[in-house]
Amino acid sequence: MSVHRVEGLNTASLPEVHASISTRHPSFWRRAFAFAGPAYLISVGYMDPGNWATDLEGGARFGFRLLWVIVLSNLMAILLQTLAARLGIVTSRDLAQACRESYPRPVSWTLWVFCEIAIAACDLAEVIGAAIGLQLLFHIPLLIGVLLTALDTLLILWFTNRGMRVIEAFVLALITVIAGCFLIEIWWARPDFAELGTGLIPRLSGGSLYVAIAIIGATVMPHNMYLHSALVQTRRIGENDADKKAACRFNLIDSVVALNGALLVNAAILILAATVFFTRHIVVTEIQQAYLLLKPLMGSAVASVVFAIALLCSGQSSTLTGTMAGQVVMEGFLNFRMRPWLRRLVTRMMAVIPAALTIVWAGDSGTYQLLILSQIILNLQLPFAVIPLIHFTSDKRRMGAFANGGWVRAAAWTCAALILGLDIWLAAQTISGWLSGPHRLVLEITLVPILGALLLLVFWILFEPVLPRRFGFASVQLPPEAAPASLPLLTYRRILVPLDHTPLDRVAIRHASALARAHHATLYLLHVEEDVTSQMYGPEASTAEVKAGQSYLDQIAEALENQEIATKSLVRYSNHPRDEIVRYAEELKPDLVVMGAHGHKAFKDIIFGTTINAVRHRISAPLLIVRQ
Repeated sequence: MSVHRVEGLNTASLPEVHASISTRHPSFWRRAFAFAGPAYLISVGYMDPGNWATDLEGGARFGFRLLWVIVLSNLMAILLQTLAARLGIVTSRDLAQACRESYPRPVSWTLWVFCEIAIAACDLAEVIGAAIGLQLLFHIPLLIGVLLTALDTLLILWFTNRGMRVIEAFVLALITVIAGCFLIEIWWARPDFAELGTGLIPRLSGGSLYVAIAIIGATVMPHNMYLHSALVQTRRIGENDADKKAACRFNLIDSVVALNGALLVNAAILILAATVFFTRHIVVTEIQQAYLLLKPLMGSAVASVVFAIALLCSGQSSTLTGTMAGQVVMEGFLNFRMRPWLRRLVTRMMAVIPAALTIVWAGDSGTYQLLILSQIILNLQLPFAVIPLIHFTSDKRRMGAFANGGWVRAAAWTCAALILGLDIWLAAQTISGWLSGPHRLVLEITLVPILGALLLLVFWILFEPVLPRRFGFASVQLPPEAAPASLPLLTYRRILVPLDHTPLDRVAIRHASALARAHHATLYLLHVEEDVTSQMYGPEASTAEVKAGQSYLDQIAEALENQEIATKSLVRYSNHPRDEIVRYAEELKPDLVVMGAHGHKAFKDIIFGTTINAVRHRISAPLLIVRQ
């Protein structure tokens, strides 16, 4: 099966790589190297094709005037990612798990839906960016390139089997290529550094608001906070406060270095666009146009090729982190695991389909606006990740001595207020434009309930810590510090053992009888006859096979009785043994079901059937599966 539910509060984030990297090294530099990595995976999201579109748009339309937005976004990202890392280190919980354990299920599930939308929007940018890179380098049609990006699921599968260090090394190599490409581009563009300083002066107008919000959404990605709080748990960290404090310090260094590297890449894209396009009054309407214009305007044929290589690397590097973010979000919010390759395929299809439809309906130029829209969607999801993160890391019951101090809380809430304020400003502008059109009544009927529900959710999340006292809501359910010293004893009274007249029956009976002897339980032996006569005549059938089956059960029961194990046997008749097993289990209500597994895989499952899988999903009793 590809999906299964993972029960229990102690489920680890990214369990296949959890605590897989040792940090016990004597020297400072070796410890710093051991902790380095998570922030570099996070920084990939800050230089993906969505950032390219927003930075190109900002530089080409407004010159250096939005450079301050990139710097501000990066400072916000460093602060919020540091809080996310601290949450994971101190509580051993990622942000999604903390939401599930703290909020009512309707709220938690709603936040999960919003986060999935954000991941799909981010993946949409990666799909389009990688397809454009393939088109520019190999002249592959954009639609074909979009469809080809679905194949990167195989690449993800290969990398996840190689461990975290291989993934981190590969991503770091791609980041190095991207940064190197833009250093070359800036060197050729030769911007006016004196004028560049004016871009650090904050200023915003109605015309630049849309692009500014897109830049913030492209930089302070909501799902990256969920991912970062999980990635830091791939390091083996001690349980005492000193070890956690050291881990927080090293992860802060990791975040500052990695995210400032992403800042330089984003600033380079905007500076390049401002120097090459804005000064010549050229409006960029698609990334492909920027690629074509670089060659004649910069006087080097290599410039456009370098640009395309960086774009392709950007799309592919973001693919890895997008997959892991999706896994963390689904497992954390729903307590539900899905195979990484299947999760990747589902997420990628959610991006490929709208990208392909946009190309078919709006042409290649429509992908550029779709890129910018995807980043706007990311920004609109930000409050639903930022506000819970600030609440959780400020809670002394959860964080203890690591709870946010006064100045950290003030800075974090300033970030949240800025994000929320810009979102409301953009929503007001956009909706007022819509309402001035011919479909005002329809929009009012549909938009008012949706906006009302969103505002109510934001209000609830924002004031949730004080709501229990005022409205009697359930208080935050924190995970236990450790397993209780004593657990209630579990006693089995009725153990059901389905038998199929094969050598595996011996294995199942051996385990079941051991449990029955220890618990003084009764064994219920069930055999389902499948021959045609038995199905037609049931207990009245008297074929040799039926007699042999009954004799077989009687012999087993007699042997168990001789060992002073209470036993009851039953023969039933059906051409679907799994249905009969489930039916009898519903009647008997056993404390445990013991079944032998044949170990078949692939085509043998098709030939011989999969009784155990069919049974385990339909019974409420625990199931013990045994093999030779």
